[in-house]
Amino acid sequence: MRSATPWSTVFDDVLVATGQTVYMVGVSTLIAVALGIPLGVWLQLTAPGGLRPRPVAHKLLGFVVDLGRSMPFLVLLILLMSFTRLILGGTIGPTAAIVPLAIGAIPFVGRLVQNVLSEVHVAVIEAAVTTGASTLRIVRSVLLRESLPALVNAIAVTAIALLGYSAMAGVVGGGGLGDLAVREGYQRFNDRYLWATVVVLAVVATLIQFTGNRVARGVDRRRHASV
Repeated sequence: MRSATPWSTVFDDVLVATGQTVYMVGVSTLIAVALGIPLGVWLQLTAPGGLRPRPVAHKLLGFVVDLGRSMPFLVLLILLMSFTRLILGGTIGPTAAIVPLAIGAIPFVGRLVQNVLSEVHVAVIEAAVTTGASTLRIVRSVLLRESLPALVNAIAVTAIALLGYSAMAGVVGGGGLGDLAVREGYQRFNDRYLWATVVVLAVVATLIQFTGNRVARGVDRRRHASV
């Protein structure tokens, strides 16, 4: 009978894999937010009733965004292998996994941002328009500022979704907790690795949500005003 892997070895391997997962999720979240927020703003501006309605452009962009959101991540991961190899020279490892993770999350963030911005009360926007403020100023000082708590929560939701995607990326050699769970836990029938990775993924997801909630409450001006 095969002896059980010592817990000390499991902890060391899980620690390394956790660092890889945090790296993948952190960098891909930053890229997705940096590109997804402008995408969401543009979707909201060009929507019917937006500050710069462009029906054709809005429908075309919305179609592309919805197509990207509907694509199963595992399929996207495989489709982008050639692109990842082209820009990074390989498809194995945490850095290579960042490419499909970020690309897959951009339309997700864009639609979340549009939904958040659409909830800003029209009276607040109209008040800014009557002052003669430019579109850029309205976006920065009204839309983004008023919806900041919801945007923070949207970023937390994105990070948690990417945490799940990163585990999927491990199936094709992306590294991290998913790779460890499949390679050591599933393929070698090692329950200690399976349970350890599941617990760590749950803890990381909980920490992300907790941090997002705390930051959202901290930047909520309406909450501070009522205190």
